[in-house]
Parts: sequence; structure tokens; C-alpha cells
Amino acid sequence: MANVFEVLERDHQEAKRLLLELEGGPPTTGLTESQRASARKYRVNHLITLLSKHEAVEEQYFWPTVRELVPNGNELADHAIRQEQRAKFKLNDLIDFEPGEFRYEEMLTGFINDAREHIAFEEEQVFPELRLVIHPERAVELGTKIERAKRMAPTRPHPHTPPTPGVLKATSPFVGTADRIRDLVTGRARH
Repeated sequence: MANVFEVLERDHQEAKRLLLELEGGPPTTGLTESQRASARKYRVNHLITLLSKHEAVEEQYFWPTVRELVPNGNELADHAIRQEQRAKFKLNDLIDFEPGEFRYEEMLTGFINDAREHIAFEEEQVFPELRLVIHPERAVELGTKIERAKRMAPTRPHPHTPPTPGVLKATSPFVGTADRIRDLVTGRARH
């Protein structure tokens, strides 16, 4: 079983890979303009799905644990949740635009910078603090809960949903199912 740090760091590594690919722009070798745009859209949709699930389960399980165990946990969690809320709005807006459009590329560039800042905040400030106080068994238990919750978590950002654990735990399976249906209907599931 993976502990909470391994589970979240795995998501971070995948997000960092996608951010790097997106920052480099669309692949150009042997692809038409339409194929380049499609590849870029695919990566963005993958990133949106990954981060939507990641943030939803963090807000349900990780941040309450940080608040409970870490001496300055409320401050750390509040800061991170503010970052996550801003990210949800940006990701939600990205869904409505197409690669190559000026606004899309502008929003994506801003998001890439914000995402790197947020990941660094978690890895460099929050994780070390939590590692000092969490019992290894609880870290594994938390990792298991997060992995399980990600299976039903939303695949789209929901910036207007309050980032409170109780609300998210109660609504996440339903919202996640609705997102998956919407993704199938709109063709986003192919991404």
C-alpha cells in the first residue's frame, strides 16, 4: 500500500510532465495544424481530469489531516485551498476554449505557472511538516482513502462547490458520475 505522500507525489509527477509538455507547445514533427491542436487539447483535458480528481480528494482527506496534525496546519491548508480554488476557475475556463486561440494560450500559460507554484508549496512546505507528525500507519491509511476516492472523484473542476470536506464527500460520487457521463456525451472522455 502506498502512503499519502507517494499517492500525491505520483499525481504531482504526472502533472509536472504534462505541464512541461504543454509549456513546450504542441509537437510539430509530421503533424497537421489540426492534429497539433488535437494533441494539445488531449494533454490539457488529461491535466484537467488529473488535477480535478487530485484537488477534490485533497480537500476531502488531505487538508483536514493537515489541519488536525500540523501545528500551523490551518494556515497551510487555507493557503493551498485558495490556490486550488483559483486553479479550478482557470481550468473550468480552459474547457470552453480551443488550442491556438490567444485567450486559451494566455490562460494556459498562467495556469502552468500557478500549478508549479502550488505543487512546490505542497512538496516543499506542507509535506515536510506533515511527515514530522503523521504516524506511518495513518499515512498509509490516508493514501488508501485518497486512492479509493479518486476512482469516483469529479473529472472536471467545480469552482463553485464549497471546498469543505463534508460537502465534497457527500457530493463527489454523484458529481463524478455526472462528469463522466458529460465527458462521454461531449467526447471529452476520448481525451
